[in-house]
Amino acid sequence: MRKLSILFVLFFSLQALTAQELNCLVTVNYQQVQGSQIQIFKTLETQLKEFINQTKWTNRVLKPEERIDCALNLIITSRNDNAFEATLQVQSTRPVYGTTYTTPVLNIKDNEFSFTYNEFEPLIYNRNAFDSNLVSTIVFYAYTIIGVDADTFSQFGGQNELKEAENVMLQAQQSGIASWQNSVGKQNRFLLIDNLLSDKLSAYRKAMYEYHIKGLDNFVTNKEFAKQTIEDTVLSMETLFNKTVGNYLIRLFFDAKSDEIVRIYSDGPRTRNVSRLSSTLQKINPTNNAKWRNIE
Repeated sequence: MRKLSILFVLFFSLQALTAQELNCLVTVNYQQVQGSQIQIFKTLETQLKEFINQTKWTNRVLKPEERIDCALNLIITSRNDNAFEATLQVQSTRPVYGTTYTTPVLNIKDNEFSFTYNEFEPLIYNRNAFDSNLVSTIVFYAYTIIGVDADTFSQFGGQNELKEAENVMLQAQQSGIASWQNSVGKQNRFLLIDNLLSDKLSAYRKAMYEYHIKGLDNFVTNKEFAKQTIEDTVLSMETLFNKTVGNYLIRLFFDAKSDEIVRIYSDGPRTRNVSRLSSTLQKINPTNNAKWRNIE
C-alpha cells in the first residue's frame, strides 16, 4: 500500500513538472449566424479548448499554477456550409510579483480570419506544411502568447517561441491568404511577427521587459521607483514611433496597456516627467487621447 502511495505521489509530481503552458478560456460566439445549426459551434469551442490547453507547446518546465492565463474569443460573422468568416480576439495576462493583480500583456483583434471546419475533424498541426488556416492561426497565436509572456520575465526570453510563430507564418504564406502576406499598410499576422522579431524594432521587447520586471514587479516594495521606471519605459516607445509611422507595435502595446497606465498615474507619488509623459502619449498614440488627458 505504501509503494502504491509513493507511485501516486511520483505520478502527480511528474504531471506538475510537465504542465502545459496555456490556461486558455475559449469562446465561440455565433450570434450573428443564429440561423445555422448551433451544435457545430459548441463542438468547435470544445475542440479548440482541448487543443490549446492540452498541447505541450515548448520544452519549458512549468508548474500548473505557472500556466499563462489567456483567452480566445472567436466571433463567427458568416457561414457557408463548412466555410466560416470570423474575427478573433486574443488576450493574455501575467501576474504581478507580490500581488493578486494580473496585468494585460496582449490584446489583439484579428479582423480577417476565414477558415474551413467540419464538425469533429481532428485539429492537427504540421510544423513543416500548411494544412488548415484554423489550426495555423491558433498555433500562431499560441506561440505568440508564450513568446511575448516570456519577454516580460527575461529580456528576449521568448525568442524561440516567436521564431516558432514565424515558422507558422512562413508555412501559411503558401496558402495565399491575405493575413499571412507582406502587404503594405496591413496590420496582419505577417506584420505582427515580423515586427516582434525585427532588430530595428527591438525597443518594444526591451520595453516589455523593463515595464514588467523593473516596473510593475517593484510596485509592492518601491512604488516611486516602479512608477518612474514605467514612465521612462513608456517614453522610450517614442523611438519606435519615430522609426515607423503607424507602427504596429505601438498599437500592440497601448491596446493592452492604456487603461493600466492611466490607473498608475491617477494617484500616488508624482514622477519627474509626468507632463512629458502625457504629451508624448498624445503624440504617439492619439487614439487614446481622451484617456491620456487624465494623467496627472
